[in-house]
Amino acid sequence: MISNKPVSQDEYDQRRQRLVAQLPDNSVVVIPAATVSYRNNDADYAFRQNSDFFYLTGFPEPDAWLVLTPGHDKGDSHLFVLPKDRAQEIWTGFRVGTQQAVDHYGMAQAYELDQLEQVMPTLLDQREHLFYPMSGDNDLSQQINTWCQGLRQKARAGHLAPEQQHNLLPLLHEMRLKKSEQELAIMARAAEISSEAHCKAMQVCQPGMMEYQLEAEFIYHFMRSGSRAAAYNTIVGGGANACVLHYVENNQPLQAGDLVLIDAGCELHSYAADITRTFPVNGRFSEEQAILYQLVLDAQLAAIAQVKPGLDCHAPHRAAVRVLTEGLLDLGLLSGSLDKQIESEGYRQFYMHGTGHWLGLDVHDAGRYKIDGQSRPLEPGMVTTIEPGLYIAPDDDSVDARWRGIGIRIEDNVVVTETGHHVLTDGVPKTISDIEQLMAG
Repeated sequence: MISNKPVSQDEYDQRRQRLVAQLPDNSVVVIPAATVSYRNNDADYAFRQNSDFFYLTGFPEPDAWLVLTPGHDKGDSHLFVLPKDRAQEIWTGFRVGTQQAVDHYGMAQAYELDQLEQVMPTLLDQREHLFYPMSGDNDLSQQINTWCQGLRQKARAGHLAPEQQHNLLPLLHEMRLKKSEQELAIMARAAEISSEAHCKAMQVCQPGMMEYQLEAEFIYHFMRSGSRAAAYNTIVGGGANACVLHYVENNQPLQAGDLVLIDAGCELHSYAADITRTFPVNGRFSEEQAILYQLVLDAQLAAIAQVKPGLDCHAPHRAAVRVLTEGLLDLGLLSGSLDKQIESEGYRQFYMHGTGHWLGLDVHDAGRYKIDGQSRPLEPGMVTTIEPGLYIAPDDDSVDARWRGIGIRIEDNVVVTETGHHVLTDGVPKTISDIEQLMAG
């Protein structure tokens, strides 16, 4: 079994050093942690750290702030954290505090959060370039500008505010795009746990079950195997519900003769798996289901074959579109020439999404898909999903009734390697015969 050891502190230290090395001279970086969100009056959602903040710190608590100050006489890394508070910790649990922020999280300096307004201006003072996440958070921008304006008002006393502000995210997200060996090991374990859960769902599925009962199998297996949560809202769509791309109600009974589409993956040490399988509720594909399913599988295999260094990141999508469009033409669901249907995107009537996305700390992970207007080449360490599908709406009168209401997607997680690719999620059956055999057993 692949180790599920989390990322080492040395790697977090190296990430901060790599980020700082890319900055112009006399720069400062400011990045906040996530805050607690409330579900209703006195109950909060389970806390999940901001992915960018976590990538640089591994720090698990809310409301913290990281400041990087290359060349500062007190060190390059400063962390503001919630104070140790015995009374509060009785209610909400252990807090790391400043000493362990230094000892266990590799910070040069740590401060209690109530020192933020006093200390932050001193860390910004005399810096020329200020980098922070420009992601549309007006509160963050306002806070940054308040600190800078306070320094400007003290200019006669020799204080100097950063006059050049930059978006931190492009630099940071490029770093996140290519995974380290430690990250890949965690993602492989997340994929393994998720694959096991998909296999279990195939084995227990039977007509009359509710969609949410299959969802419960995933939650149970994720937590039983060391994951505390799903990486995203689980999709369990039986019959025509599979034609709704982000169906999450999961509240309908599963019917014999229908397919069920399950899009589910666990989160492990904040890294996501993302798997989709589609299989017959009663364990046997009908003729129409098998024809469309095999077409999607052929498209997926063609797309996976395009995951290799040097090919561009949209090559898998082009391969999947060609296979799907040709198959739809052969079945009479589309008409005309192959090239014209691809050029006009006529296939989007039945296949309306992309074939993959980056995967990592976020399910739709950080990183650009184009550079200077061109699709970027794949490089070792990148992780992408490959997920073609076909969705024939139940009310689509343009096609024969026997095809309507069938939704199919097949999704795997694929690492770009030095010589090609590696499928992390190949532990889940996806051929018709293998699925039917597993469900029969």
